[in-house]
Amino acid sequence: MIKTNIAEGTAVLTLDRPEAANALSRQLLAEAGTVLQNWRENSEIKAVVITGSGEKVFCAGADLKERAEMKQEEVWEAVQAIRSFVETVYSMPQPVICSLNGSAIGGGLELALACDFRIAQEGAVFALAETGLGIIPGAGGTQRLPRLIGEQRAKEMILAGRKYDACEAEKAGLLLKTVPAGQLQKEASSLAEAVASRAPLANKYAKAAVNKGLQLPLEEALEAERKEYKKTIATEDRLEGLQAFKEKRKPVFRGL
Repeated sequence: MIKTNIAEGTAVLTLDRPEAANALSRQLLAEAGTVLQNWRENSEIKAVVITGSGEKVFCAGADLKERAEMKQEEVWEAVQAIRSFVETVYSMPQPVICSLNGSAIGGGLELALACDFRIAQEGAVFALAETGLGIIPGAGGTQRLPRLIGEQRAKEMILAGRKYDACEAEKAGLLLKTVPAGQLQKEASSLAEAVASRAPLANKYAKAAVNKGLQLPLEEALEAERKEYKKTIATEDRLEGLQAFKEKRKPVFRGL
């Protein structure tokens, strides 16, 4: 259902159901969720990359074949499982990069929206198709998408079924970058390396400040930033950064 790899401070999680468009089955969600919970406590991991198997689809969202066989009372539990997994991704202390090897539809797009960065290969398509199935996005899509691309564009995608290709998505602010298919892994790895080279605790606190601040009025958001900054003062990494600057060398951060 999934593949994992950890090297040089970067952990890669691959959704590995290419025969099912990497759909989010209950088993995949359980396996991937357990992996991420373990990674969040691993101080050796400084960046996380999430991608999919295959060349056309990153993730098609919920496993609709599995969903069709569920009893009514099981459906909400299945929705909650996807929602919980997406929230786990969003709350990861490490920066998370979504390397979109193809299209992201429904819950697949909601998963991508929960990541800190999104890089897609050319040809990828993005959509929230839920209202065409008689439901609504249930894993953050109605909230995170308008925060990225604005209210009207988000409503067009959700209410009218508007699809964005990769170039349109980049222009709208949904993606950080669009690259040719052959360059996707290189681009994602390059960004992960850049993230991993920074002080991990500083990245953790800075990410928390941004995420918290987006939900708050400016005055409260600035207070959240102040609290996160204060956490950095007692760290060894802060002292190492100052010493490295003084000695004109690259700092060696230890996450302490």
